Amino acid sequence: MIPIKERYFVKSLEEDFATKTLKGKKKVSCQSINNIIKTKTLKPNTNSFGRQKRLACTLLTKKYLKTYRPQGIIFQTSAQPDHVAPFDIVLLTNAKKIVVEYYRIKDNLHVYYNHELMSGHEEFIFKDIKSMLRRFSSPKKAWRKVNKFRKKAGYEKLPKTKYKLVEYNEIIFHKPIKIKPVAVYGYKKEAKEVAKKHNLLYFKSAKGFYKDK
Repeated sequence: MIPIKERYFVKSLEEDFATKTLKGKKKVSCQSINNIIKTKTLKPNTNSFGRQKRLACTLLTKKYLKTYRPQGIIFQTSAQPDHVAPFDIVLLTNAKKIVVEYYRIKDNLHVYYNHELMSGHEEFIFKDIKSMLRRFSSPKKAWRKVNKFRKKAGYEKLPKTKYKLVEYNEIIFHKPIKIKPVAVYGYKKEAKEVAKKHNLLYFKSAKGFYKDK
């Protein structure tokens, strides 16, 4: 198991380097990267699928190297997650059409996030990181298992185009967490500029950071 001091997490950010939240049907800013770094705090911003408002992050490991969005902040924290899932929990919802590309749903989040989690989804929700990685040490294992689960529930097998949704895990916190900012990633020049402004490391991708450390 990865020691706490060696764990690196990612919070992916939108193109303006901020987290967003929903107020009714409207998406509004929750935290800018400047605020995140200044306060060294990440706040819960996601409210979907009938679950408690949460902060969804990703733990980088040898097998889990992808991220929800192509830019964001890499950090460390001693906070313990409230629960963990081996993939994007949208795969556990009753949505008939699962969308991978965020830009396709970003203007209709209030509709997409209104889907419900399927009965039995709890088998993919873990109390801690260690338990999740013991059961699903790689995306391939999670992919096979979730497909069996969805098929049993009456849904068709997920096409390979949806595989990206299992390439990152979800580390969930229900309260604001204190963090140690480490790096900024993103392929656009803005990411490099943000990193320089805040004297943080810069990488084109979270995978690049993990491979380099």
